[in-house]
Amino acid sequence: MTTDASVPNPQVSREAHRRRTFAVISHPDAGKSTLTEALLLHARAITSAGATHGKAGRSGTVSDWMEMEKARGISVTSAAIQFEYHDAVINLVDTPGHADFSEDTFRVLSAVDAAVMLVDAAKGLEPQTMKLFAVCKQRGLPVITVINKWDRPGDAPLALMDEIQTRTGLLPTPLNWPVGEAGDLRGVLDRRTGDFLRYTRTAGGATVAESVRLDAAHAAIEEGPAWASAVEESELLDAEAQNHDSELFLDGQTTPVLFCAAVANFGVQQLLDTLVEFAPSAEARIDIDGNPRKVTSPFSGFVFKVQSGMNSAHRDHVAFVRVCSGEFRRGMIVTHAATGRPFATKYAQQLFGKERTVTDQAWPGDIVGLVNASALRVGDSIFEDERVEFPPLPLFSPEHFRAIRPVDSSKHKQFRRGIDQLDHEGIIQVMRSEVRGEQAPVLGAVGPMQFEVVEDRMVHDFHADIRMEALPYQVARKTDKESALVLAGTRQVEVFTRSDGTLLALFSTPWRLQAIAKENPKLVLIDIANATAEDFM
Repeated sequence: MTTDASVPNPQVSREAHRRRTFAVISHPDAGKSTLTEALLLHARAITSAGATHGKAGRSGTVSDWMEMEKARGISVTSAAIQFEYHDAVINLVDTPGHADFSEDTFRVLSAVDAAVMLVDAAKGLEPQTMKLFAVCKQRGLPVITVINKWDRPGDAPLALMDEIQTRTGLLPTPLNWPVGEAGDLRGVLDRRTGDFLRYTRTAGGATVAESVRLDAAHAAIEEGPAWASAVEESELLDAEAQNHDSELFLDGQTTPVLFCAAVANFGVQQLLDTLVEFAPSAEARIDIDGNPRKVTSPFSGFVFKVQSGMNSAHRDHVAFVRVCSGEFRRGMIVTHAATGRPFATKYAQQLFGKERTVTDQAWPGDIVGLVNASALRVGDSIFEDERVEFPPLPLFSPEHFRAIRPVDSSKHKQFRRGIDQLDHEGIIQVMRSEVRGEQAPVLGAVGPMQFEVVEDRMVHDFHADIRMEALPYQVARKTDKESALVLAGTRQVEVFTRSDGTLLALFSTPWRLQAIAKENPKLVLIDIANATAEDFM
């Protein structure tokens, strides 16, 4: 059955209203992947939660599916997971927490409508958390804060509220409040009802922790001083007007706060309920011209990630597309905004970590995996009927550089295919020069762990062992042909052409860059992070 894209589909608004699309951001080891598992468990999307550092018999997490992630207990790539909870459809995009993979995380934040900021009760707001929060603030994403690991020793809850307000500028408005200090979790006070949700333990935290709800009178009898202290502190919050206001939350002035112990699955149900009740549904997205694209407009979406090797049985790659407007229908003909060329979306799939199932429909807010859409790259827009292009995704300046070669020269075909694929996915920036030759690329990365991912993928996905050599450069700048001719003969500088055609000049140190710029003020040396299209027009 075909659908006329010019006729508004009344189902689009209803389905968009059901969607909650969010990312979890945190510093490494705050418990992000553990929280993801707990959310899936409470939504009945899985029957047993895995762990990044699991006990014997516990499976790995759904979101950390790469062998490198399982071995290290960290997330190194984003994963999209969709599941239903009550009448809502949840699209959860798990993000890498490590700073070396900030570029992947930044791309994810362009594809979601809200963020859950996960904070370690003992460590507070750590550097990577603050860096990612700044992106959320820049993008206008409302943020829900979750104080995790309350079953372990940590800071005082009021001190954590002060830190959140001081460092983020958001007024924290706790929805619940811990009963018992950090490390002695009894449960939480539901600030909206005044009830006590008592903490119950489960074996290894692998199954749902059911909360027992008691009224205030019974809580006072059972918990005594711990309950009285929680009530007193909650009243202090009342006096400071730290109570949830949906309008202020969506406007980015406040952040609802929840206390939980994700590894024990306690407090997770409240987070799901909060997401459904307060997080924004899919709404109009701003296009490259600054105009809002209504969700009821004909289909449009943009690619925020490309990934291959998700299933060892298939040597395909998947383009992760955020649906921005209209109805997506498998097999529909869409237009690639970058080239103006049409292509059919014959192989469309719904994602659940690395697991994939065929999907026939998707709606604004959903994440769709388009298989073998080889023309699509990270940041590309696609549309039906009404042309639209969404803003480009942020591009980071590489700070680490490696020359790369195959160990076995007979494997050069596999080597070339692997490097091209990783470049296509945006895993690494690939550069070449006439001096080094076409067959000897140089890789640029934000952090050194990206090179470990490259090595792991090249060996396991493309069967091409590689040899890497660190290069003595620390900073890169965009340049032009005229400046490149001058820089080519300059000491401690090397000029490369990136795979997208951009000329990049690499400098040994920031001080060397400053000295050369001072000696040659007419040289074109543009900071990659701040560059715009006009810089090269």
